Amino acid sequence: MFNVIALLDQPSSGKYTLNNQDVTQLNDQELAKARRENIGFVFQFFHLIPRYTAAENIEIPMILAGVPSKERKQRVAEALIAVNLQDRAAHRPDQLSGGQTQRVAIARAMIMRPQILLADEPTGNLDSQSGKEIIALLENLNQQQVTLLMITHDETIGRRAQRRIRLIDGQISLP
Repeated sequence: MFNVIALLDQPSSGKYTLNNQDVTQLNDQELAKARRENIGFVFQFFHLIPRYTAAENIEIPMILAGVPSKERKQRVAEALIAVNLQDRAAHRPDQLSGGQTQRVAIARAMIMRPQILLADEPTGNLDSQSGKEIIALLENLNQQQVTLLMITHDETIGRRAQRRIRLIDGQISLP
């Protein structure tokens, strides 16, 4: 289900409409553009490029989208401030804590200003304090009108959601 929502897999039947567009009819290039413009991704294992700095990792989606350099630098600086990592911009992922690494991943996910943020176990590899900070950051984004879809096995985090959908053996189970 997550992969279908993320435009990574096609549904086996039905229609998926995103921003009034039937995305089930898009080709690979059009799907990539729809993902880039509408969806940010936060993963359990961060998926940062190890040899790049925090700032460079955040900048990557804008480079791929052709955003001019001056604008990229400004937006990266703003993103680092938003996740409270302006003092760690020049650090590589192996020089950051787990919580800091996840904040870089969130900044990267939000740099293209998507309307939807998909978070797959975003606290799964973090200590409890870092996990609380990440959840607070994600909830703040949600309060700023970003649609947040999160997969979690943590019941405590799940109970915080405004709406919960459980998948049990591949079937949707509403609470």
